[in-house]
Amino acid sequence: MGMVSVHTFSRDGKNYSVVGLRGHIIAMDFDRKLNNWSSIPPKTLIRSEPIKKISEKAIVNVLNRLVKDTDEIIIATDFDREGELIGVEALEVADIPEGGKKKLTIKRARFSSLTPIEIKRAFENLEEVDYRLAKAAEARQVVDLTWGAVLTRLISLASGQKGKNFLSVGRVQSPTLSLVVDRDREIREFVPKPYWNIKAEMKKAKSFIAVHKEQPFWEREEADERFGRAMKAKWGKVTEYREEEKKDWPPAPFDTTTFLMEANKLGISPAQAMKIAEDLYTSGYISYPRTDNTVYPRGLNLRFILEKLVKSDLGDLAAELLKQEKLKPTRGKKQTTDHPPIHPTAAARKGKMRGDKWKIYELIVRRFYATLAPPAVIKKAEALLDLEGEPFEASGKKVMEAGWRRYYPYYPANEKDLPVLKAGEMLDVVAVTMDEEETKPPARYSQASLLKEMEKRNLGTKSTRHDIIQKLYDRKYVQGTNLVPTLTGRAVIEALEQHASVITSSDMTATLEKDMDKIADGSKTFEEVLEESRGMLEVAAETIEKNRQKIGEDIRKAMREQHYIGKCPKCGGDLIIIKTRKGTQFIGCSNYPDCDVTRPIPQGVLVVPGEKDCELCGSPIVKIIGKGASPVEICINPECPGSRTNLTAGKCPRCGSDLIMRYSRRGKRFVGCSAYPKCDVSYPLPQKGKIEFTGRACPHCGAPVIKLIMKGRRPMEMCINPECPAREKRNGKSGKKA
Repeated sequence: MGMVSVHTFSRDGKNYSVVGLRGHIIAMDFDRKLNNWSSIPPKTLIRSEPIKKISEKAIVNVLNRLVKDTDEIIIATDFDREGELIGVEALEVADIPEGGKKKLTIKRARFSSLTPIEIKRAFENLEEVDYRLAKAAEARQVVDLTWGAVLTRLISLASGQKGKNFLSVGRVQSPTLSLVVDRDREIREFVPKPYWNIKAEMKKAKSFIAVHKEQPFWEREEADERFGRAMKAKWGKVTEYREEEKKDWPPAPFDTTTFLMEANKLGISPAQAMKIAEDLYTSGYISYPRTDNTVYPRGLNLRFILEKLVKSDLGDLAAELLKQEKLKPTRGKKQTTDHPPIHPTAAARKGKMRGDKWKIYELIVRRFYATLAPPAVIKKAEALLDLEGEPFEASGKKVMEAGWRRYYPYYPANEKDLPVLKAGEMLDVVAVTMDEEETKPPARYSQASLLKEMEKRNLGTKSTRHDIIQKLYDRKYVQGTNLVPTLTGRAVIEALEQHASVITSSDMTATLEKDMDKIADGSKTFEEVLEESRGMLEVAAETIEKNRQKIGEDIRKAMREQHYIGKCPKCGGDLIIIKTRKGTQFIGCSNYPDCDVTRPIPQGVLVVPGEKDCELCGSPIVKIIGKGASPVEICINPECPGSRTNLTAGKCPRCGSDLIMRYSRRGKRFVGCSAYPKCDVSYPLPQKGKIEFTGRACPHCGAPVIKLIMKGRRPMEMCINPECPAREKRNGKSGKKA
């Protein structure tokens, strides 16, 4: 019907029409009258009711037409909070109240995978729509919208950041950012403490290392004394040796958080991993990827799944598991009834999956295999030795039976050799050494470890946590693989922690998360939760308004530091990053209009000050951090040869000018001619990985040849011209383009 696809079929004498909703068909926002940040006090929004607006009019029109001639509606959206709400929204726009209209039946099909068997089972066992679950999702929408709008306006107005430069603050986002900032503070304030370790290289046929049993030593005098005695030893006496074999049990099935953590270890961000998993789910390859369950339900036919996977590129491993007389899957600690753990549902071929899709599919398949495999058997050995009265110990580890590790190679076994010893035997001492070391600060959060901490503190849900982390990157609050807060991110959190700590506390948002669960189980009403949320937000807003001046000063000071690039070569003023109202950025002098020095910088990327000045011209060096790309340092002086050293790809095949790596407004990197607009030659570049310019031109088309370096892959040299005759020939085309 028009632009909306409607699939029709008949079965058992009934005619059916199927309409895809494509997500929410109703958007929620405040009335346009409340959009003026300057004239509308932010606190006004707390008690204002959001307005529901139809966002997919074409779909709504089709639904209204179909409902007129129907006697049954079946909601078949994803089975979770959001899916239930999306289905209920469809009923709302069709003016169908809870319980349905007279002579109109409303049913719900619930499934966890898009396989024929699962879909058939769901439609043969239709259930009732869960309006309480939908209300829980709607409560989240209202709560997050209100908190985000009120806090964002309060903080942005206090710090003078309006328009596109506003500072985002949110109910879940801010406590999550607080975790990153607090960890950064721990690292910066950490005072290392020295300690000493003593080790001995021993030999029996071959060498092994033994360490002092009582280390570390926190006092240098004691360490020197112990080291001095051990140094005199020519032999070490084995006082005890023992071996034992232990079972190494397989890992639990995948829930959402564990899956995203494991994917992140492969270099795939949680947001990207979830996007790929959703695609695999809708394509029928895996079960629903949003689940807290780590126990396979009894009705899940594990052997049938393995039989299907035999036809995949990982089929030989499935065939091995099928030889087991009985499949005994592992069980995790969390068991729910909504969805099973994430598992494969269909066979796939590597050649038909692009990018990281195969990596994610293989990870899920191998985890499934591991949960059905026998335990590994590990032999552990331990020895105690005496060196001139000083006790030393050594250990060994060897995998005797690979078990589940054969199927899931992502956990290294960390084997360690130790020869078989006997109590009483004497061993040669090859060398005794003492090392001075220092205690280390806590590690920065990776996206994986931050996900785990968010789950532990009940920040967000399995469906939202990866998006929250991605927002921290998008808002330029954090940077790097191991999350480092920017000065702006630090300033926002430190100002809030000092003057409005309720906003950065995980207790507040965890309480609201539990309240929304209570809406779903019926122990609290939608209205009760909203009232509690509004009361908490009013307290937070009053605190911010009370400390508005100090909060604004702290944030503005930090942003000035973050935007400072260096000294102006013309007047000695400060060169700072300036953002226009349109969202573009450039470097300008703080003494404008008296000084008109400006420098262009790439758009859509994070530009941070470097730690040195250019050796050629003395101008500041900046670091450009593009999305997914390795940082690049350049001189900001466009006339300096150093500004192009790291970015020059080669010579333009058309006009002979330099080809320079540039960034689009959206942060995409490409190569373009420095003579633009007179010469418009440009070439796309890969958006992920480190790029090195070889200085060579392609013999077939004259375009630059680059070396692409990506983690876990071999470096690859390639011509960047997508219309290169050599590339066309490899793709099966003939002839050259005119």
